[in-house]
Amino acid sequence: MSASVALRVVYMNHKLTDGLFPPANPLPIPSSECLQILSYIRHMATPPFIHARCAYSPRISNRNSKGASQQPHLASSSSPSTFTFSISSGTNSGQRHQGLRAQAMSSVTLGNSIASIGNLKNDPDHLLVLVHGILGSTGDWTYAEAELKRRLGKNFLIYVSSSNTYTKTFSGIDGAGKRLADEVLQVVKKTKNLKRISFLAHSLGGLFARYAIAVLYSLDTYSRDQPGNLANSVTGNSQGTSLSRGGMIAGLEPINFITLATPHLGVRGKKQLPFLLGVPILEKLAAPIAPFFVGQTGSQLFLTDGKPDKPPLLLRMASDSDDGKFLSALGAFTCRIIYANVSYDHMVGWRTSSIRRETELSKPPRKSLDGYKHVVDVEYCPPVPSDGPKFPPKAVKAKKAAQNAPNTQNTVEYHEIVEDEMIQGLQQLGWKKVDVSFHSAFWPFFAHNNIHVKNEWLHNAGVGVIAHVADSLRQQEASSILPANL
Repeated sequence: MSASVALRVVYMNHKLTDGLFPPANPLPIPSSECLQILSYIRHMATPPFIHARCAYSPRISNRNSKGASQQPHLASSSSPSTFTFSISSGTNSGQRHQGLRAQAMSSVTLGNSIASIGNLKNDPDHLLVLVHGILGSTGDWTYAEAELKRRLGKNFLIYVSSSNTYTKTFSGIDGAGKRLADEVLQVVKKTKNLKRISFLAHSLGGLFARYAIAVLYSLDTYSRDQPGNLANSVTGNSQGTSLSRGGMIAGLEPINFITLATPHLGVRGKKQLPFLLGVPILEKLAAPIAPFFVGQTGSQLFLTDGKPDKPPLLLRMASDSDDGKFLSALGAFTCRIIYANVSYDHMVGWRTSSIRRETELSKPPRKSLDGYKHVVDVEYCPPVPSDGPKFPPKAVKAKKAAQNAPNTQNTVEYHEIVEDEMIQGLQQLGWKKVDVSFHSAFWPFFAHNNIHVKNEWLHNAGVGVIAHVADSLRQQEASSILPANL
């Protein structure tokens, strides 16, 4: 099958799955290409596309549906010389109960096809950086690395970061972020043909990655006027300045920024650190003693770092500050996705990992999405205009009290102020939020490590999450490659 025909097929699939409903007018395919296309489709055998590009459209979940999903199929038109593609909606219970490993094997074809279209030499031109969390190592990604390589094809260079292993994660988010940035730069310098870059980070690694991309960010721009990309480049603040367009990361085009169970809002406050069981006295004691166990990283996670009159690091990282262009760097990525455990995560609470207020949390669905076991909900959150985060005088006063004479009242008051400011800053950008629930897993209390399959034997409940991540990456890869080649 020629590359041009394959390009047309993948592009049509990309266009058809770009929305939530079938197109009004099916796309015709000349009869001279029908046999080649039929053969191509038969060998693709992939799960349905899970939303091409990172468009901010309504919630897709099981909350108010019965598992409806979009399924592409081939149908004959009234003309004998053409075939048309259309999309139907319905439940595919047979596919839902297939093994995820079988689905992973069957989805490799499309990944390789996209690679061959975008890069005829089959040299990787998309760098995907995997970043582990606290006390982690490269071994944390053994399963995910192998699975992503198999699913994504040769167009991706998957690199597992090793600059912040084990106790190096205690030296502070800023220090670890700078080391990660240096490591990424070295990879880029040593590897030819790289054009795009994405990050996939687990837990604390997501904060390291957020700091690193600010270090790597530059205002150099690349062309984003291909069809459809402007829809994803959403305007971020109330002054009309675009926070989601332009800029490069390590000299490459930023595509995906994905985090798994990352404490974006820190770990202060009710149920943000679940192993404390929400007990006020334990939450009160945790902040002062955290630096003794996990160093500067601990005080930064508990928002008590720095002098009383200076905003904590995580608040500064919710905007463009003197420390770096944190929000602009995040906004440069075409797609930002956060995966959050809704329960059973003893390290990171649902609210902080999904960047939501307590009032924004609702009862999650208990039914998994078709083909992705334990993935229960996907929500597309458009940007919310804001003047950005601030550190008002009442926050200064509350921080001083929380540092010098912590008690339940002043620590809760301080965290509520800072948390809301962080949310206002980060919600200036659009996010795709994916909720994960391991309530039905054999070992649900391993949720924090299940979500990225830290160990294939102990944490294999998370293979559906990795499958969802891989398909999200494939879709964004297709949307970034195809318009440029048409």
